[in-house]
Amino acid sequence: MFTSQTSSFQDSIDVEERDDFDSEEITGYIQKTQLNSYYTIYLYQGTSLTLIDSSLPSEAEPELRTYISRRLSKGALLGGMGNIATVELSIPEQAVGCYCCLVEQERSPEQPDADGNGYIICFMGGSEKWLNLFRLELDKYVQGLHSSLQTPELLNLESEVRPYLSRWYEESVMHIHRVVQLVQNNISFLLHAALSHTLVEVNNSDERTKTDVSRFIKAASLQGLSQQDTTTASLCKAISEDTQSDLIIDCSTSPPTLSNAVSNRFCDDWSQAFLNAAERCNPFLLRQILENFKLKAIQDMNSLKRLVRQAEMSHYALFRSCRFLQGCGNGDVLLQNARAEHSDMPEACSIITVLEEFLRDQSQAHA
Repeated sequence: MFTSQTSSFQDSIDVEERDDFDSEEITGYIQKTQLNSYYTIYLYQGTSLTLIDSSLPSEAEPELRTYISRRLSKGALLGGMGNIATVELSIPEQAVGCYCCLVEQERSPEQPDADGNGYIICFMGGSEKWLNLFRLELDKYVQGLHSSLQTPELLNLESEVRPYLSRWYEESVMHIHRVVQLVQNNISFLLHAALSHTLVEVNNSDERTKTDVSRFIKAASLQGLSQQDTTTASLCKAISEDTQSDLIIDCSTSPPTLSNAVSNRFCDDWSQAFLNAAERCNPFLLRQILENFKLKAIQDMNSLKRLVRQAEMSHYALFRSCRFLQGCGNGDVLLQNARAEHSDMPEACSIITVLEEFLRDQSQAHA
């Protein structure tokens, strides 16, 4: 039982050995401290593309324009929806991941038929599969530019648009890396806070750090991934009625000081994978590890739910539930979520109470 769980856990952590990250990509990234990243913005009117600004080498931009024109002719770019693919350009990387998004202009009474007109924004860096890990962040980042792109003249190019576009990699990709670098060995406490829906407060820091931590907690949480829509709401209500304290991060020291910090063996084990990826300056590997961390937590939650249902009719299943919680290292979080999800099921709640008492007894025995 324990050997199987350990093997499954190790498979989840060792993302470098899996097909979604080939060794050449990782080796190439480790040799650099900073990935080359590029942006380009075009004005799109009818069927014509007009270059507004680009950080690409002059010989590479016409190649990108040809690629974009081909995508437009196939109807592959829809307003507000990012598209990610691999493009070959005259840059050191040769083949690079490219995120493209059409930002449509609001139609005016003078141009009621100006459907599809607007701007095409392209972000390039890493590989296609790596950029796909940050699709939601890239979509949101482009949306943040929408209000600045309502006139063809773009008089704010120098003051707003160019600086914003040039920061896409730092703002959309590097935030997870910055948080791991900030808290270092304490990353396990943030992982536990995210899984247990613990509120996190950041003091004595700039707004960027507060935003980074907030985004990390949201990315590491299971909110929106539960099979039942009411689970998260029930859990948050249960926690608000509990005596659980907020996790406080005081950035007046380096590294920051954490108060009310709680972790468990599951989060402790995963923390080393985060630290290793951060040391390699690989934000894409960090994001994949984060997704695998969440996937493993969800798998364990589903396993516990099955065991709880079986334990209502079988004492042996109850014994297996105890063994499972003892081995997974994430029993406190799993039971917290299980209680919220089964709040209207008295028999299941009775089983969960027995399991909670078992974990408490185990904890006291090892104290």
